[in-house]
Amino acid sequence: MPAASPSGVDRRVFLTSLLGASAAVAGLSGCAGGSAAADTAAASTAPLAARVPAGTSLKIASYLGQQQLQFKLAKLPALPFTVSSWLNIGAGPDVINAFRAKSLDLANNAGIPPIQAQFQGFAAKIVAIDITRKPNYLFATKPGSDIHTVADFKGRKLAFSQGQAQGVVLLRALKKAGLSYDDVRLVQLTSNQFLTALQSGQVDVAPLANTQVPAYLQQYGAKGARTITTDVVDLLNLLWAPQAVLDDPAKAAAIAAYIPEWARGQVWQWEHPDVWNEEFYVKTQNLTLAQARGITELANKPLFPPSWDEAITWEQETADLLAEGGFVKKTDVSSLFDHRFEGLAAKAVPEEYRK
Repeated sequence: MPAASPSGVDRRVFLTSLLGASAAVAGLSGCAGGSAAADTAAASTAPLAARVPAGTSLKIASYLGQQQLQFKLAKLPALPFTVSSWLNIGAGPDVINAFRAKSLDLANNAGIPPIQAQFQGFAAKIVAIDITRKPNYLFATKPGSDIHTVADFKGRKLAFSQGQAQGVVLLRALKKAGLSYDDVRLVQLTSNQFLTALQSGQVDVAPLANTQVPAYLQQYGAKGARTITTDVVDLLNLLWAPQAVLDDPAKAAAIAAYIPEWARGQVWQWEHPDVWNEEFYVKTQNLTLAQARGITELANKPLFPPSWDEAITWEQETADLLAEGGFVKKTDVSSLFDHRFEGLAAKAVPEEYRK
């Protein structure tokens, strides 16, 4: 498990140096000014094919098997291509690694992983947008904590993942509370380490996904653990793919065919919470029905914007926030969006699900 920054060392410099070292090991440029970033800026503008060529296949991320189950329960039509593998992968850093290894063609993430990929010099594009209006994360405290508000984060150890949604939610919450990065101690971890870090007291606070909170409180609530609710949201739930995949006309056409079904699947899940609670949370995640209902009550209604203007503005604000902290270099995020796919999700759903 990565350590916190050494005493007396600027945490922003420390975290940036960690990422720089990782990039060097991977043979990366470490900045958005490299040749890979130039390739990103030169996105393919070729029109999408009207049909998916025979024999086309995609490797698609499906964290905890949610995507296949959603498609099955919603009884969506067969996709016009082969899904050669559904990968149980969700965390942004893991997705980027899978993209690099060419073991993954399309993934579902929040807004920050594409920024992180750009910073690392890896060319990838956003192809679909779902807007979230309610928080997907709550700040959880370690057992026995005396923290009750974000203002109480001052001087505390906070779990921080630069390349994931949880990281930007934390940074936005600190900014809103008037706290600087130097007011807190950021402990660099990945989100799958947050629970262990809380349980062991390695950190005082960690942003947990709404789906994790019921089980955590059931185990540690009686021992003084609690959650702190804020109105800070991670606005974007998105699909993205490597530029090399999007430059392949057959794969690009397959992605264009997948996006409408992805959108319809999310609408079905929203409209059938009781079925989803039982089939996914209870049967596959071993939660109680009460816990499942608690998670569903916090869920966001899917909203697919015909225009990506708001998403681009939010993504730029996020990149700027990371740059202010020295976590990435200042960059223009407009090149992260492949506008050939803009509006495909919105056209596939009823009016009430269009932003």
